[in-house]
Amino acid sequence: MKYLTIALAKGRLAKQTLALLEHTGITCEEMKDKDTRKLIFVNEELGLKFFLSKTSDVPTYVEYGAADIGVVGSDTILEEGRKILEVLDLGLGKCRMCVAGPASARELLKKNEIIRVASKYPKIAKDYFYNKKHQTVEIVKLNGSVELAPIVGLSEVIVDIVETGSTLKENGLEVLEEICPLSARVVVNEASMKMQRERITKIVKDLKQALNE
Repeated sequence: MKYLTIALAKGRLAKQTLALLEHTGITCEEMKDKDTRKLIFVNEELGLKFFLSKTSDVPTYVEYGAADIGVVGSDTILEEGRKILEVLDLGLGKCRMCVAGPASARELLKKNEIIRVASKYPKIAKDYFYNKKHQTVEIVKLNGSVELAPIVGLSEVIVDIVETGSTLKENGLEVLEEICPLSARVVVNEASMKMQRERITKIVKDLKQALNE
């Protein structure tokens, strides 16, 4: 039997996904060893391989077939723009992608003025402002705390993930517009879906059932 390979985003999401998979009878004991330096974990009995990767790389592994299935946040799916099939919303890690800034920036968004937007997600920011709002903006990509950008005058607003909004509040910022809700999704390689449809569909169906229990 050919292995089915599953790519998981490192961190909390991987742990939550593994717990969910255990509900469906899919286990991988090796992955629970905190001291392991292994990169690939195998469940011979079920013909499954697992590996952990950097979040932003999961869609790439899936598109190119290095992984048949991946679990990753929809923010990463939107930002990476890979050719993959999104088959299930796991509802884990729910949050929102928002435009945020000081209250005074609300007027700038209404007036459609040319403003500067700082974000870790330049593709999502560009798509929102250019295609949905039809507003011309200058987008600055940052890798660290984007909340800093409007405070120090680098940008008028930011596009970022908002969970509770407490970090924004602490820094005198607020949600100005909501772009879209976010959560963890199951993604599948297009060719794998044709070749291994039965096995993949069963895993997806079992996961869906586990979510409803």
